[in-house]
Amino acid sequence: MLRTTHTTTYLYSEPVSICHTEVHLAPRGDRNQHLIEHNLTVNPMPDMMFGHKDYFGNDVIYFSIHELHQTLTIEAESLIEISDGDPLEPALTPAWEQACGEEWRHADFHALKAYQFVFESPRIPLGQDFIDYAAPSFSADRPLLEAALDLCHRVHTEFHYDREATTVLTPVAEVLQKRRGVCQDFAHFTIACLRSLGLAARYVSGYLRTREGIGSQASHAWVSVFCPGFGWLDFDPTNDQVVNGNHITLAWGRDYSDVAPVHGVALGGGEQVINVSVKVGPAEE
Repeated sequence: MLRTTHTTTYLYSEPVSICHTEVHLAPRGDRNQHLIEHNLTVNPMPDMMFGHKDYFGNDVIYFSIHELHQTLTIEAESLIEISDGDPLEPALTPAWEQACGEEWRHADFHALKAYQFVFESPRIPLGQDFIDYAAPSFSADRPLLEAALDLCHRVHTEFHYDREATTVLTPVAEVLQKRRGVCQDFAHFTIACLRSLGLAARYVSGYLRTREGIGSQASHAWVSVFCPGFGWLDFDPTNDQVVNGNHITLAWGRDYSDVAPVHGVALGGGEQVINVSVKVGPAEE
């Protein structure tokens, strides 16, 4: 059982009179993950707050504040029970060509829902450059998960983790050119490769509990690819591993723009500084 605390603080140089904000900070309660408790605290206290499920089934909370403030603090605390699930032998998955959307899109309702993740999205284009990069991993008739994990390993070894190299708006093509970035960039790039091959892939936002890997002090991101007969298979290019019981899923969507942990607009404020802190550990801590 794990407890997470995600704190976001906005510091403004001038007063803000009105702000409208949405957050994706409640872990999903499906698959191998059970949400036991979730609390969201906002200071100053919002004048209005309500929540609902978005198009992808993620929990979203909206709030607005109509009083002058120069500091905004959003803290989400969650208690989650996670199981590792049964490991899957990559060689047992079907050939990647059989996992291309045209082969299975009409198979059933779940396949039809997955098919929407074959196409480009606001921050993930398709292109020949991505096909060319993925090609060495996706040789003819290679099992899908085996090929995907090989791509994952190559991104991990050939791209350099650098917090200063990109921003949330950096295009995927630039990430390929620089071969530097953070988990969001590596997830976007890997998805661009998979979708350009005709595979369904989605962006997953969450947390990672680890002492050695990257992502334990901030929000994390990884990739999920759809495999006919097996469903969605998750892997983490930043840390070169299959997603396991140390990964906590917050939300999934087409790309970061669908699942940003905190997103909003403010009237006034001048310049701003944003501080984010994430803690993940055993519940007893």
